[in-house]
Amino acid sequence: MSTSLVIIAILLFFIVAALYSSAGHAGASGYLAVMALLAFAPESIKPTSLLLNVIVALIASYRFISQGYFDKKIFLAFALFSFPAAFIGGYLQLPAFYFKLLSGVFLVLSALFLLIKKQNFETVSTPKSNFWLITALSGLFIGFLSGIIGVGGGIFLTPLLLFLKWTEVKKVAGITALFILVNSLSGLLGHISSINYIDRYSVFYVGAVILGGLTGSYYGSKKFNTRIIIYCLFIILMSAGLKFIFMDTWSH
Repeated sequence: MSTSLVIIAILLFFIVAALYSSAGHAGASGYLAVMALLAFAPESIKPTSLLLNVIVALIASYRFISQGYFDKKIFLAFALFSFPAAFIGGYLQLPAFYFKLLSGVFLVLSALFLLIKKQNFETVSTPKSNFWLITALSGLFIGFLSGIIGVGGGIFLTPLLLFLKWTEVKKVAGITALFILVNSLSGLLGHISSINYIDRYSVFYVGAVILGGLTGSYYGSKKFNTRIIIYCLFIILMSAGLKFIFMDTWSH
């Protein structure tokens, strides 16, 4: 890999980390897209993505949770079901094409819905009697699907939480950040026995996402207003959805 491509990768990783962490995401789909477009070695893409995801999610989790943007009950309700399912999904050798295509369409539609209905997410409603049924079914689905795809699951959890309106927008970011952190750690540990190659430039990529994660999560937790966070979420969901749809289409 040429020096110029490494520099481009570092800059793009910084941008991805800053954008995604501003809304509590770690950027796995963005990292995957960057590495695919820059023709990274196939064996380095998944471990590098998971490593960067863990680092940015850790930063974002600390930033949002330390500012009080977190709801432990909602996080645990989804995590109890999602994490075991993600572990199973990560180990199954199933074709991911149809899962990615379906989730890509879902994310694009969610992004459009989010942009149109952004003013309604200020209202918070009390979870109903079917709280545990919703968290169990959606947690299992999100965990299993994100385990197969190799992401943290935040791009699925965010639109669901915003649609349910169980908590404030910034608390959604904190819940999502920790959710991604634990899922990504699980995925990385699950694949540790098969990882026999780490990109030699990983230390530079890690530095880039640390700076990006600190920058994005700082503005997301302290400086950004709700409307800007909604726009960031729109970009996240739309870009991830288009990545899933078109990059998988090109590869087939």
